[in-house]
Amino acid sequence: MTPAIDHPASFRDPSGFVYRRDGVLLRQIEPVYAEDWRALVASGLMTRLQDAGTLVRHEEADLALAARPGAVAVLRPEVIDTISHPFEWAFSQLKDAALLTLDVAEQALGAGMVLKDASAYNVAFHQGRPVFLDTLSFERRVEGSPWVAYRQFCQHFLAPLALMSRVDIRLSQLLRVHVDGVPLDLASALLPTSSWFTPGLLMHVHLHARSQRKHASDAAAPAAPAAPTSFSPQAFLGLLESLRGAITGLDWNPVGTEWADYYQRNNNYGSDGLEHKAAVLGAMLDRVKPATVWDLGGNTGRFSRVASARGARVVTWDVDPACVEAHWREVRRAGETTVLPLLLDLTNPSSGMGWAGEERDGLAGRGPVDCVMALGLVHHLAISNNVPLGRVGRYLAQLGRTVILEFVPKEDSQVVKLLATRKDVFPDYHRAGLEAAFAPYLALEEAVDIPGMTRTLYRFRAL
Repeated sequence: MTPAIDHPASFRDPSGFVYRRDGVLLRQIEPVYAEDWRALVASGLMTRLQDAGTLVRHEEADLALAARPGAVAVLRPEVIDTISHPFEWAFSQLKDAALLTLDVAEQALGAGMVLKDASAYNVAFHQGRPVFLDTLSFERRVEGSPWVAYRQFCQHFLAPLALMSRVDIRLSQLLRVHVDGVPLDLASALLPTSSWFTPGLLMHVHLHARSQRKHASDAAAPAAPAAPTSFSPQAFLGLLESLRGAITGLDWNPVGTEWADYYQRNNNYGSDGLEHKAAVLGAMLDRVKPATVWDLGGNTGRFSRVASARGARVVTWDVDPACVEAHWREVRRAGETTVLPLLLDLTNPSSGMGWAGEERDGLAGRGPVDCVMALGLVHHLAISNNVPLGRVGRYLAQLGRTVILEFVPKEDSQVVKLLATRKDVFPDYHRAGLEAAFAPYLALEEAVDIPGMTRTLYRFRAL
């Protein structure tokens, strides 16, 4: 048996930790969690949540697979294809994750348990729906105790959703800076005056932040009320319902951005051009047969579905929050299970975060996948953002074993627009220049001109 390798994101919780042994993902439960574990199993809560698809499935494994002595149990959880981060989610994805967390907390209360963690990082998107990941986030409820995860829920869910809805959708990126959620005093300061007249935001953001400030330097004040009758189950339910009302009252409509209706108004392709492009792409995918695909700059997923229709599990990454929002709403509406839209600025991709930069994987740390698609993307990187073609090729080779790329030449009207307001300082931006720049990192497998267009689809293999 090979040695266990601890997961770098699993060291803060004394109840247990995640590790790999012989490539298999496992989770060890420590003695400090023994009583809560037995209560969780006996309550039937875990089984009900798993059967409903709201808690990740797992099975108990042989204790001989434990990473260290003293294990109470060893779990083998279902593997999630892509672990994403809250700042990569569309507005409705964060909202769906918030409502899931409240549902789980309410069901836990009914089973005599309490959800002790309400971090957005406890939620993943799997097979077209949010799923709660942390089996060890449940503990036995102590009569009279308040919800210990109340502040965490407000910071991870309510505050960012309020800022995205009431101020600017781009404030979701505060979650990239504040890994433990948006500080409530910051959210209160940024929200408009009108938000003070919304009961849920007044109570759970503004007054909550004021209370935190009031007690911040009060060393004698307890972290939470401890009177045995201070917080009844009815009060707990009332808090959850109040939070649910605050969350459901927030919305954001994805309109008025540059890319949300790109295919509807773009004249480069026309309906025939789009169909030709899909046919060439499909033929390349048929030759590769990838199980996992990342569609970089995938807009609302039109070409992601060419891959998913062939059995691939696809993540569609796009920089436009409106595209990601519209795409997630369509995935949810259609009940799609193999496409996941996520937000990404490829010129500043997610990097390693947390302790030692290792707790949360960046983009490259979650790859490589079988195939990366970069369709109508390279001209934005090379011309709009001055990224040399060689650097583009090197990074794509890190992300995917196969790269399918659409080259848009200078005579294409989209590139003409990009160059209309700037000097053309890109003498190597042509097909031969791309092929030469990519050669150290990617082997050219095929190049196919898209019928009726000036564009070319390339298929490369990472070296």
